[in-house]
Amino acid sequence: MARKITNKIVFNHIKVLDAGAKGLSVAKAPDGKVIFIPNVVPGDVVDIQTLKKRKAYYEGKAVRFHEFSEHRIDPVCEHFGVCGGCKWQNMKYSQQLFYKQNEVKNHLQRIGKIELPEFETILGSEKQFFYRNKMEFSFSNSRWLTQSELESQEDIENRNALGFHIPKMWDKILDINKCFLQEDPSNAIRNEIREFANLNSLTFFNPKSHQGLLRTLMIRTSSVGEIMVLIQFFEDDKQNRELLLDHLYEKFPQITSLQYVINNKANDTLYDTDVKLFKGRDYILEEMEGMKFSINAKSFYQTNSEQAYELYKITRDFAGLTGNEIVYDLYTGTGTIAQFVSTKAKKVIGVESVPEAIEDAKENAKRNEITNCEFFVGDMKVVFNEAFIANHGKPDVIITDPPRDGMHKDVIEQILKIEPQKVVYVSCNSATQARDLALMDKKYKVKRVRPVDMFPQTHHVENVVLLEKR
Repeated sequence: MARKITNKIVFNHIKVLDAGAKGLSVAKAPDGKVIFIPNVVPGDVVDIQTLKKRKAYYEGKAVRFHEFSEHRIDPVCEHFGVCGGCKWQNMKYSQQLFYKQNEVKNHLQRIGKIELPEFETILGSEKQFFYRNKMEFSFSNSRWLTQSELESQEDIENRNALGFHIPKMWDKILDINKCFLQEDPSNAIRNEIREFANLNSLTFFNPKSHQGLLRTLMIRTSSVGEIMVLIQFFEDDKQNRELLLDHLYEKFPQITSLQYVINNKANDTLYDTDVKLFKGRDYILEEMEGMKFSINAKSFYQTNSEQAYELYKITRDFAGLTGNEIVYDLYTGTGTIAQFVSTKAKKVIGVESVPEAIEDAKENAKRNEITNCEFFVGDMKVVFNEAFIANHGKPDVIITDPPRDGMHKDVIEQILKIEPQKVVYVSCNSATQARDLALMDKKYKVKRVRPVDMFPQTHHVENVVLLEKR
């Protein structure tokens, strides 16, 4: 049954059926259309108020709960439901894994339409909280107000915030008290910066007028206890900048790397900025199986260090190396996977489009005394050609870990042309992975599939596939 309220429809006693894309859940309206709803769990029975009506579906929100799902738990974070992260924090972890494995299976079957083996069980993360090694926060002088603050009609003088963007609202920042994603002293550092800035009248950024001193904060940690803190300042105010940075280093002497950026561009991205070292060294170290990897401010490194180790072990196992193979590691990043598998290979060739990442890869290989890895920079679809292969040898195994968009069709065509015996495809987006697997199906058979959960409390999931030449 449905009733109209202010031109919006409310559907009564609707059972939530499934978990959908982007952390939303799925229900069916009486007219048969799908409804996408946030902050509910499959099994909940709710009244749903529609927010948007499309040709094939509705978007809505739960306005009343009649029954709670057996898979529902109480979220631990006070910001749940407003913050854009950890959208599954109200769902038992066992069910999170169930829906992640289902998503991978559905994508590979529905999009790939290829013959598949029995899937191996998804590998869950031992840590379900405090697992991230990198967090980014934004400053704002016009923070998001809670419903209770709005209803109080009080004049709120301090609107400064240091936290996360409200979903779909680029200019609104939710002030974060405690985040459960990164281990301490992450929360202590962030809260100290906000408190010190407020006490000393340091101005917070206004994204509309492009004014204010403090713009963004990045905190990186490593499994060996090293810490990087980087603050983006919009204004070049040496006195106040050093006032804050000196205080921070005195308060947290365990900081390994304290850096800053003066960024008066239209966007927050670091990659085209000049990063300045204030205290310590300009990188932190991560360690894996005795190998050390330097991580600088612009480096890409898997954001769940402990689960990255498990992901790389699965990748190495799928590759089945004997020590005699030439391995190509496409989209190698800082060369972590390449070096991780190098002890089991004859030679590893890493290719990546980001010059700084390749410099990191070379430096890490030198640090780890690895002599059978070579790294090259360039656009994958351009570099990965016949001349390159003739120069470095035909690969027996290709490991590929592309960005969310998947592999370029020219890269796939080159793989099909040179026909390595095995391809190990690591993906953070099983939909584009499925598309690529379909393109490779004429020459390669999928032999093994194993999803890996890198991001508990979210809908995101990695997937590893082994393809063997037919």
